[in-house]
Amino acid sequence: MSSYPVHTIESAPAQSKPVLEKVQQTFGQIPNIAAKMATSPLLINGFIGLFERVHGSDLTEPQIQTLLLTNAVTNASEWPAAFHSMLALKEGVHPADVDAIRRGALPADAGLAAFSALARALIEKRGRLAEADQRRFLEAGFSAEQLLDVIAVVAASTITNYTSSVTRPPLEAQFEEFAWHAPAH
Repeated sequence: MSSYPVHTIESAPAQSKPVLEKVQQTFGQIPNIAAKMATSPLLINGFIGLFERVHGSDLTEPQIQTLLLTNAVTNASEWPAAFHSMLALKEGVHPADVDAIRRGALPADAGLAAFSALARALIEKRGRLAEADQRRFLEAGFSAEQLLDVIAVVAASTITNYTSSVTRPPLEAQFEEFAWHAPAH
């Protein structure tokens, strides 16, 4: 048996059950990543709290999904890359921009490119952004507050990216058309 079962509401630890119920109400199902995350009430509760705040911020859903997809690809995290490819398209990110991010390139949309480049720099430089990285984002028309909001999104997605890498959730059938595989190193 795996150390990280795909929990149901019934099988999850008591402190994880309310979060799984909320996730099921939001998505109509419990995504496998959340089902595995539920093994740790600390992890799933921290994750959902931060994600609720991210989605309640002033960032648009296309911006958030661009960040989440960029983070998944940059972290070579396959389950989140498939899931956020689907959500990005659902939220109106152009298919060519989703494809560009999945290939490790920047979207053609200048605003989304600024978000994607900043997220990739944060991850690759482990948060040690150069002044030029910050300046490019600000000169693209975004604020210092939005730059800090990007850090919150990167932190939230790191939870799913790392959880996926450790627990290896199976990809649900409805996400298979969005499957993404990290390039071999």
